[in-house]
Amino acid sequence: MTIVRLGYVAMSVHLQNCSPSQTMTFAQFQKIHDRDEAIKKLERIAISNLHNCLRLLKHNKVHDIRFFRFSSRLIPLANHEALDDWDYMRMLEQPLADIAQFLQMYPMRIDFHLDHFVILNTTDRNIFETSLKTLRMHEALLKGMKVNPQHRCVLHIGGGYNDKEKALEQFIYNWGYISNELQRMIMLENDDKVFTVRDTLYLCEKLGIPFVFDLHHHFANHEEEEDWRKEWDRIVNTWKYSPLPMKMHISSPKSDKEFRAHHDFVDAQLFLSFLHEIKGTVEQLDCMIEAKQKDEALFHLVSNLRSFPEIEWIDGASFLIR
Repeated sequence: MTIVRLGYVAMSVHLQNCSPSQTMTFAQFQKIHDRDEAIKKLERIAISNLHNCLRLLKHNKVHDIRFFRFSSRLIPLANHEALDDWDYMRMLEQPLADIAQFLQMYPMRIDFHLDHFVILNTTDRNIFETSLKTLRMHEALLKGMKVNPQHRCVLHIGGGYNDKEKALEQFIYNWGYISNELQRMIMLENDDKVFTVRDTLYLCEKLGIPFVFDLHHHFANHEEEEDWRKEWDRIVNTWKYSPLPMKMHISSPKSDKEFRAHHDFVDAQLFLSFLHEIKGTVEQLDCMIEAKQKDEALFHLVSNLRSFPEIEWIDGASFLIR
């Protein structure tokens, strides 16, 4: 028996005018000739994004959803080199405190999935430093929400650079230049093009990093003889020192032709088949739904799963699989 808790990504298709990813390009920023006014506009956008995050959390509460991924685009241009003097956290203290207060009243697992430009196995010093800067920004946001930053940021391993083994070793080399505070934030995910389950396990086991298993990515990218079932116990074991339950990503391919792209919804039968394979091997599994229809994909999956007798519902988005 395993507890399964469902979550979704970043925004709702049901809430109107509630994007947490409103932005401004640097070209737009430059068109505002008064720099102070331009920065004030950036701050208004960031505050609005956080306000919408709070709306999303309240929406989640109504539907018993206790697992949610924040957008990583909450603060536009936060890492732009031309804005190094911008103390954006000063203006965000109150909206972050509002989120912290809500999470204290209604505990919820929240985390981030950092964008593709955060690359920790790069040999380019500038890219590496910008990646660390982005991690520090997410650490500041989590602390502002009074959330323990440990194991809250999912990353892909990075580039293959035409030599996977060398790229993996570069990650290990670069790891030594990352502070302990930032290291403890990180979880690693197998990707759909380069780094397989075994590649990801190699780093997770060597460096003590929790492995966020993505079943869809595994189907899209695996060695001919590679079977996730044979590696499952190792995947679970990477979570033994985490204060959080094990998590994974679930999604379905858009089509046979566009296999790597995400479908609007999740195939309930495929998900249930997976759960029957792993039930009882872990006490709780938090499943992040990566689907185009966001919260509607969660509601759709819940509706489809309600017909299966082996599932015992705990609330609107959590259940026991027997």
